Amino acid sequence: MCDEQTEADNALWLSRREFGAAGASVAVLAAAPGCIAQPGPGALATNGRAVTVTTPDGKADAWFVTPETGKHPAVIMWPDIAGLREAYKTMATRLASAGYAVLVVNHYYRGAVAPVLESLVAWRTPEGQAKLKPLIAGITPAGTMNDATAFVGWLDAQAEVDTAKKIGTCGYCMGGPYTVRTAFAQPSRVGAAASFHGGGLVGDAPDSPVNLLAKTKAAFLFAIAQNDDASAPGDKTALAAAAKAAGRPAEVEVYSAQHGWCTIDAPIYDQVQADKAWGRMLALYAANL
Repeated sequence: MCDEQTEADNALWLSRREFGAAGASVAVLAAAPGCIAQPGPGALATNGRAVTVTTPDGKADAWFVTPETGKHPAVIMWPDIAGLREAYKTMATRLASAGYAVLVVNHYYRGAVAPVLESLVAWRTPEGQAKLKPLIAGITPAGTMNDATAFVGWLDAQAEVDTAKKIGTCGYCMGGPYTVRTAFAQPSRVGAAASFHGGGLVGDAPDSPVNLLAKTKAAFLFAIAQNDDASAPGDKTALAAAAKAAGRPAEVEVYSAQHGWCTIDAPIYDQVQADKAWGRMLALYAANL
């Protein structure tokens, strides 16, 4: 997750990239709007709207974006540590333009309406941490699974969702493990889950995501940052072994990018590696939803 170590690693890596002979322009351009991948040829026109989903813990605000016409497989998108904001609405819209009905959620709804922060950079400020830390403390594995069940139920009631298709989920940073919990909470509905630079995927507790794979019916993508892998090199092996033992299809890969590389407003955003991961997610969904 976005902890002190990953932030220190990212700062050092960015510093080295800026002063590298070929890297200075990349460091500057990575967060520029013109460098963010846009929907390609054949992309569908979309409509988005703010929605509210009732959960056992209250009212969750979210953004729902779909192609303008027709019914489509649904996807639940879990944002990173900075929460639901414009960057994730943009990412959800891009996914919707590929033919999915996307619900990007505010996982901090128990304590605040989104956006809590306007950007990922704000998380590293004292004010940002003061806002988020109590909200993070209010999220539990059981709460996330209850949320996932509520989100699936809400999606299945929407006219834009093709309920004959399985539901997908994707999550970033702290949202990565939520994808596994979603698949565990709703095994009959969730067919594919993609985690991008997810934290806390491997642990000894019975409800650790690595230990839940056997009780899902989903296919998985675990896209791991190179500095996360350096900090916990055994995680990729544990995930692959658990998926194999569970009979669950799983693609586990370490990307040549830093923690946070897929989030478009992150200083560490890497378009080339983000597009690679995006393509793997689309392939996962096409095969399993």
